[in-house]
Formats: sequence, C-alpha cells, structure tokens
Amino acid sequence: MNLVEQVRLAGVVGAGGAGFPTHVKLAARADTVIANAAECEPLLHKDAVILEHRAAEVVRGMTLAMQAVGASSGVIGIKAKKTGAVAAARAACQGTPIRVQLLGDYYPAGDEYDLVFSVTGRLVPPAGLPIQVGVLVNNVETFVNIAAAAEGHPVTHKTLTLAGAVARPVTVRVPLGSSYRDCLAAAGGPATDDPVLVIGGLMMGQLTDNLDTPVTKTATGVVVLPRSHPVIQRKLQPPAAQARIGKSACDQCRYCTEFCPRFLLGYAVEPHQVMRTLAFTAGGADRFNLFAALCCACGLCTLYACPEGLFPKEACDEAKAALRRANMKWTGQPPAGPHPLREGRRVPVKTLTRKLHVAAYDLPAPPASALAVPARLVLPLKQSAGAACVPRVRGGERVRAGQVVGEPPAGALGALLHAPVDATVRAVNEQHIELET
Repeated sequence: MNLVEQVRLAGVVGAGGAGFPTHVKLAARADTVIANAAECEPLLHKDAVILEHRAAEVVRGMTLAMQAVGASSGVIGIKAKKTGAVAAARAACQGTPIRVQLLGDYYPAGDEYDLVFSVTGRLVPPAGLPIQVGVLVNNVETFVNIAAAAEGHPVTHKTLTLAGAVARPVTVRVPLGSSYRDCLAAAGGPATDDPVLVIGGLMMGQLTDNLDTPVTKTATGVVVLPRSHPVIQRKLQPPAAQARIGKSACDQCRYCTEFCPRFLLGYAVEPHQVMRTLAFTAGGADRFNLFAALCCACGLCTLYACPEGLFPKEACDEAKAALRRANMKWTGQPPAGPHPLREGRRVPVKTLTRKLHVAAYDLPAPPASALAVPARLVLPLKQSAGAACVPRVRGGERVRAGQVVGEPPAGALGALLHAPVDATVRAVNEQHIELET
C-alpha cells in the first residue's frame, strides 16, 4: 500500500486550520516540501511544542512526503525565537536532505504565500496553490500524522494550546471530540467569570461562549478572554453595525492596504477599495469586490492597521462571498514582485500583541500531561475541506479506538473519521456522532 492510500485511510487533514485532505496533496508532484511551523497567531505555541518534543516524527513524515511527491529538498520554516524547537529540529535533520530555515517574528509569517516566498523566492499564482510552483506545504502536526499513518495509526487526537485568561497556559494532546470545557481543566480553568473562546487564535479564529464546543482535527488552540475585552467587543459587533460604521467613517487612508501582507507580496489585494462598496451602493461593487479576491483573511487590516477601528477584513469577507454568489473569479495579472517596502512594513508579533491588549497573557504554554478521557465526546461529521462524512455507525453500537465511524460520500473530497477511544455510540445525527466512554 502506498503512502497516499495509507494517509487517506488514516483520515489525515491539514492540522494548521485549513483542513485540506492530505492524501490529495501527496498525490501531486513537487520539488520542495515545507513544514510550516511559523505559528504567527499571538499566544499560541502548539507547533513549537510539537517540534521541540516530536521533531523526529516531523522529519520522518517529511521524508515520507518527499518520497511520495518526488521532492529533493525539505525545509522546516520556524521563527528564530523558538530556540528549543529550532535546536530539536536541527538535531533531527542531521543526515537528511531537510534543513531548518529561520523566520522573523512577524504576522502572518505562516501564510502559505508568504512562507513559500520566504523559503523559495517563488510567488504562488494568484488564487493558486503552492503546488503550482512545485512546493508542498503542510503544518508540522500534519507531518507527525503522516508518519503515524505510515504505521497504520489514524488521526484520533489533537494537540492544541490553551491560552489567555486561564489559570496556567498549557499545550495539551486531547482526544478528538473533547469539549473545550474538559480541555480547559488542564489549564486550571478560565480565569474570568464570563469567558469567551477564540478558537484558532485572536486574528483568524472563531468566537464562541459555548464551552462545550468540541475539538476537531483543525483546532490549533483557543484563547480565552473576558467578554469585556476590547478584541471580544470588536468581534461581537454585528455585521450590519460593522458596515454602518465603515460607511460613515472610512476616509480611504489606505493604511489597511499598505500593511496588507498579500499587497506587500505584490498581489492585487486592496482593502481600502473594498471598503468603497459600503458607501457606493448605486454601483461599482463588482469592480471593488475584486480587490478582495486574493485576501487571506489574516485580519491585520481590521485589528492592527485601521486607525479608526473599522472592519476592512470583514468587508473583504463579504466581498468574497458576493463574488462566489456571482460566480466571479479574479482574472488579473500575476504579481511582478514584492513591494519595495515589504520588509519595513511587516508587523512584529510583539507589536501586534500590544495593539490587541493581550501582552499580559503572552506567556509560555508548556506541554501538560495527557487529558483524562472525557466521559462524552462529540465528533462533528465535517472536520475537513470538502464534504461532510456520512455516519457509518448507529446508536447503541460499541466502537473501538481507531475504527472508522464516518466517511465522505463516494467520489467526494473529504477525510475519514475515526473513533478516538473505545466507546459506545450514544447518538447519531446529520451533524455529529456522540460517543460515551
């Protein structure tokens, strides 16, 4: 059985947040394989912890991926400040064609377009993928899962950082389907009476106050903040209010564009032009929306660049949705090259942390002991790009750890779903499978 099939059977998906089924990536050809350990979201440390403690598995997974895609070069991209992880990675790379490339402490250094350019000097085609320039990029945890898949072990657990307003920030490995309430116990619980979770990080994460939200394959970490925190209050603004504020106050200063990482790489992303759709309601939206087509939704324009506290990232989100509804795609020219001031305009994470008013929470998150298996696990049937899984178990059925409990419809893009532990199926519906341990 080849690696592509082993990875498919293991249900491996991108572990850095995107969740693209990894077996599809491994079926391509590339000359360079990159392990993305840049981890630029403030307060999160999951990738560095994995690399520091499981570097040999990362390198093993990279070696297997390089063989599968025909690559001669492998690179681990990690920030120089992660000294423990850097040392572990360099030691694990000895005697292999894989090297470590040190990155600056900028946001968003982990954006695939940015990382590919930093490592190879190649610009990914607009609206394209790294594979189109001969590069395969995966998160470091994905490579750990590739190595495990080659040994017949499916994805059943997830490593994530618990940070922010918690008793003690930690990085912990938990069974898929664990609730964040159970996970937070490993961090001593929330250190606020009214906690709000930002799952995936402050810049690009999703907000919820439901502590029973389950951990999925794409989780990278959760930042807990009080509901009164400025970042939470901004993110809680309803879309209509965001648009109304933008319509009344945007003065087209261009700061959102001038700090945009994609714009600085030379791509046609100009949030200030997208903001015009809020005011020019009689026409022009089709043209202005196109300036959002290549946006990576990093959130830097909204949470850092805008001097008036407006919401250009959210305007870009709506513009991209409008383009999808109209079946419009970006058709412009590829970038000629990076902006000459790119290096000088990159945003240090420490500066961003201060801007977000979370400097007090900027603490290490060392690995914690394994979480005790929760009594209840909830497995969402959609945990990857593509189609949701179809359940392959019924209520009352006993399942074993690693057993397939859901699979994508025949011929559809997706990833198999496995039981993380021995358990009894408590309930099954169109959204999730509930297990009782």
